[in-house]
Amino acid sequence: MDTQEHFQEVFFRKSSPFLTILPYPLLEAGGKSRYNEELCISEMEALDSGFSESWRKRWKKGGFAMVELGVNIDHVATVREARKTTEPDPVWAAAMAELGGADGITVHLREDRRHIQDRDVKLLRQTIQARLNLEMACDSGVLAVACGIRPDQATLVPEKRQELTTEGGLDVLGQKTRVKEVLDALREAGVRVSLFLDPDLAQIEAAGELGADAVEIHTGKYALRQGAAREAELEVIRRAAERIVEGNMALHAGHGLTYHNVRPIATIPGMRELNIGHSIIARALFVGLTEAVREMKARIQA
Repeated sequence: MDTQEHFQEVFFRKSSPFLTILPYPLLEAGGKSRYNEELCISEMEALDSGFSESWRKRWKKGGFAMVELGVNIDHVATVREARKTTEPDPVWAAAMAELGGADGITVHLREDRRHIQDRDVKLLRQTIQARLNLEMACDSGVLAVACGIRPDQATLVPEKRQELTTEGGLDVLGQKTRVKEVLDALREAGVRVSLFLDPDLAQIEAAGELGADAVEIHTGKYALRQGAAREAELEVIRRAAERIVEGNMALHAGHGLTYHNVRPIATIPGMRELNIGHSIIARALFVGLTEAVREMKARIQA
């Protein structure tokens, strides 16, 4: 067995199912590969008898996991719906985001259809190469659309007609029966299910009991706070993240994340996916959407 084969075999054998393991060659931000054979060879003997201390430290820090970026394109549709016209088209925006390196495209099909329309979701399902993540409330009408289109993932979120954006996480404890009904229907349709939750341990435990595939931590409070208050909220998120990974659910996060505050969230051990929209679309006004996505990818994978 040569060096490359040995490296791949050892890491896939010892890997966690909740980490995206990058076998040799390792990847740098921006998708460029680099061959680090010297590093592999120097650690190979230690790997055979278990992880060496240096590899353990990098593992705990997420050094072998590339956090994936889901780009939320709702606000492209918001501009279109302001005039009830045909442009800008979120389907075109998805293609530009993919060119920038987006790992997934996220859209929220709201009950009132204030931005994303059924037509958008159908065309995105047919055209994008990245994963399609459909945010949705536990609404029967939207559930029927989701089961028909079968996105790669559905993220269940709370929804209020009067809110400008999603405020707070889903109350799984308060509507456990309904959440389970929707989750089971989506799973039967072959759709992976994530729950959008506040970093509350009781809610996370309930998600695990229902068999959720993933939990997306609501990072809104973290995003709004500064200084010591932000650090305190970050610690709350870290504890929640630990519980999610311990519960065999994939760890996602999103809401209010920007180019300036994303790094501490991206480097939480076990983080798999970040869903970001407003900050990317805002920057795209000045640098273009493809470049805005590239810049965010560089920030989360630096």
